[in-house]
Amino acid sequence: MEVISNPSQVEIKKAAQALKDGHLVAFPTETVYGLGADATNEKAVSRVYSVKGRPTDHPLIVHISSINQLNKWAVDIPEYAIKLANKFWPGPMTLILKRSEIAKDFITGGQENVGVRVPSHPVALSLLSEFEKLGGLGIAAPSANKFGAVSPTYARSVYQEIGESLNQFDMVLDGGDCDVGIESTIISCLYETPFILRPGAITESDIQEISKVGAEKVLRRIMPKVSGSFARHYCPKSEVVLGQLPKAGDGYLALSTFSTPKGVIRLAAPESAEDFAKVLYKAFRKADDMGLKKIVVVPPSGKGICDAIFDRLVKASIRHVET
Repeated sequence: MEVISNPSQVEIKKAAQALKDGHLVAFPTETVYGLGADATNEKAVSRVYSVKGRPTDHPLIVHISSINQLNKWAVDIPEYAIKLANKFWPGPMTLILKRSEIAKDFITGGQENVGVRVPSHPVALSLLSEFEKLGGLGIAAPSANKFGAVSPTYARSVYQEIGESLNQFDMVLDGGDCDVGIESTIISCLYETPFILRPGAITESDIQEISKVGAEKVLRRIMPKVSGSFARHYCPKSEVVLGQLPKAGDGYLALSTFSTPKGVIRLAAPESAEDFAKVLYKAFRKADDMGLKKIVVVPPSGKGICDAIFDRLVKASIRHVET
């Protein structure tokens, strides 16, 4: 595994060639770091599932360089989906659309739809562009961590999580800390109205403003399986607890307006909901690095990205799921 900090264009071209040759490349997006593979190479994609320990029926998101590549992966695209893509791409939004012929079962988890997005991180966009110059059509890239664990938002957390599972031909591109810090908003565009399947930085009001439609009719539809849809997800080793007062020795994450009780270990003190999202997973990893048993979290209140933060916290706080 080769780790490259602040990759040059030459090094990004090398990473694109590694992808084309069937190897894996972890790279930064504005949301979290992704573990990338050629989205048309079944053998390479199977390695992504193996490295992550991810169920093979759990679909992957295909990353493309621009909306101009969307028709290669999706068909029968609704007009509102085009409006959303024009407004929010590049950016932290994934659209679920009816798949084209190149979106095979090993990408979609056997479903007749595919998730597609255009990330805004300059390293990701440059990598996608160079990959397409080599004839690549898209990069499949779930978060670069073990399945169900905390998503990585800086390069060191990538090789802490999966470094032992990568080989000498794989690469990690270090592009610094991710700006958003939580995964993309996933929007179903399979019916006459859009519907949020996973909340993120692109909010319900953002979507309604652009699409000019509500989501009530879609609530009665069968929703597809998407990334982050398991009840328990985004989990650190430390126990995550909501709605309790922290005790001495506990980790504590809350907005800076909340004081830190005596003996409590402050993990972060973000100034805003946006800052809270950015430091959330980093705080989880800090607690694990310190060997803390419990993290007490006070979620920020409000709508928009606060909904996305609460979604991640609820899933992270579930310790056991009935199977």
